[in-house]
Amino acid sequence: MCQYLISSFFLYCSLLFFLILFSHAEKKDVVDLWEQVFVGKVIELHDKYLAYVNDYHTFHKAFEEAFEVFCNKGVAGSSSAELLATFCDNILKKCGTEKLSDEAIEETLEKVVKLLAYISDKDLFSEFYRKKLARRLLLDMSANDDHERSILMKLKHQCGGQFTSKMEGMITDLTLARENQTSFEEYLVNNSHANPGIDLTVTVLTTGFWPSYKSFDLNLPPELVKCVKVFREFYQTKTKHRKLTWIYSLGTCNISGKFEPKTMELIVTTYQASALLLFNSSDRLSYSDIMTELNLTDDYIVRILHSLSCAKYKILTKVPNTKTISPTDYFEFNSKFTDKMRRIKIPLPPVDEKKKVIEDVVLDRRYNIDASMVRIMKSRKVLGHQQLVMECVEQLGRMFKPDLKAIKKRIEDLITRDYLERDKDKPNLLRYVA
Repeated sequence: MCQYLISSFFLYCSLLFFLILFSHAEKKDVVDLWEQVFVGKVIELHDKYLAYVNDYHTFHKAFEEAFEVFCNKGVAGSSSAELLATFCDNILKKCGTEKLSDEAIEETLEKVVKLLAYISDKDLFSEFYRKKLARRLLLDMSANDDHERSILMKLKHQCGGQFTSKMEGMITDLTLARENQTSFEEYLVNNSHANPGIDLTVTVLTTGFWPSYKSFDLNLPPELVKCVKVFREFYQTKTKHRKLTWIYSLGTCNISGKFEPKTMELIVTTYQASALLLFNSSDRLSYSDIMTELNLTDDYIVRILHSLSCAKYKILTKVPNTKTISPTDYFEFNSKFTDKMRRIKIPLPPVDEKKKVIEDVVLDRRYNIDASMVRIMKSRKVLGHQQLVMECVEQLGRMFKPDLKAIKKRIEDLITRDYLERDKDKPNLLRYVA
C-alpha cells in the first residue's frame, strides 16, 4: 500500500508538471512560458507539497525523486538550468518584468537555490548564470548589488565555494575597475599632455573570472586610437607586467549625428561607431570598402550594417534598398534621418549564445573528468576500470552527471597521453604513470 501511494505521488507530481505546461502553452510565447510561468509554478508546487511531506521520511523521498525527474526535463530546446538562470536574471536586473520588494526577492532567490539542488547539470546553470551576471554588471543593468551578493552566498552554501569563485571574482573585479577609473581620471587632471579628446571610461577586468569573448583586431578610427594610446600610457604607470586585450564587442559609444532637421545623440557599440565614423570622410562606401577599413569578418560586418541600414533606425541608406545585406551593396549617410527622440540607442541584432555556452560546458566537463581521474589514480596508483568510472562519477556528481561513454573516451585519451597505462596481464586494471 505504501509503495502504491509513493508511486501515485510521483505520478501525480509529474502529471501536474505537464498540466502546468500545457495550460499556458496557448497563452504565452514558449520562451516567456519557460522563463516565468514554468519556474514560478514549480516554486509554488514545491512550497505546497513540501509542507505536506516534511514530517514523513518515505513520502519526502518520493517528493524529492518526483522533483528531480521533472526539474531535469528539457522542453522546446531549453533546459531547466538555462530557465532557472534566466528567471534569476529577470528578478535581478533593472528592467526585469518581475517587480518585487526586497524581502520578496530574497525569499524567491532562496527558493530558486532550493530548486537548483534537484538539477543534475549545475555546471550548465553556472555558465548560463555567469554569462547573464556579466551582462548585468558590465552594462550596469543590476538592480541591487546586495541581492547579487546575497544569491552568490546562497549558491556557495548550496554548491560549495568552487561553484561561485569566478562569480565572486567578477563582482570584486568590477569594484577594482571603478577604483582604476577614478585613478585614470586623476591622471588626466594631473597630466595635461594626456588628453584623449573625449570622455573615456575603461573597465579593466581579470581574464580568468569572466566569460570568454571574441577579440578582433579592429581598425579603430583616429579618435578611438588616441583614447587607447592615452589609457595604455596610464596603465603602464601602474603595472608593466600585465597585457591589455581590448574587447571592442563589449564597448559602447555616444556619438553626435548631425542630420538636416537636428543633431541627435546615438548610443551605439564600438563596432557601429567605427563604421559610422568612416562616413565623415566619404559620402559613399561599398560593403567591401567598409570590411577592409574595419578589418572584421563577414558575420560582424553584416550585423553592423544591418543594424544601421535595415532595422528600425536607418542611419545609413542602402543601395539597393532591400532588407538583407549583400557584398555588392553600397551605403550612404542618411542626412535626412529623423526621430522624435533626441537620444536613441541602436542595438546590434542579437546572437544566440546558447550553443556557445553548451560547447564551453562540454569542454569544461572533459577537463573536469580528466582532472578527477588523475586525482583518483594518483592516490590509488592501481585501480580497476569499473572502479575508476564509479569513483569518477561519485566525485563529479555534485556538479553534473558524467556520461559513461565520455568517461571511457577520456580514459583512452589519458592512456594515449601517458597518464595511465593498462596492466599487461589484466587489461581491465589501470595503473597511474608517475
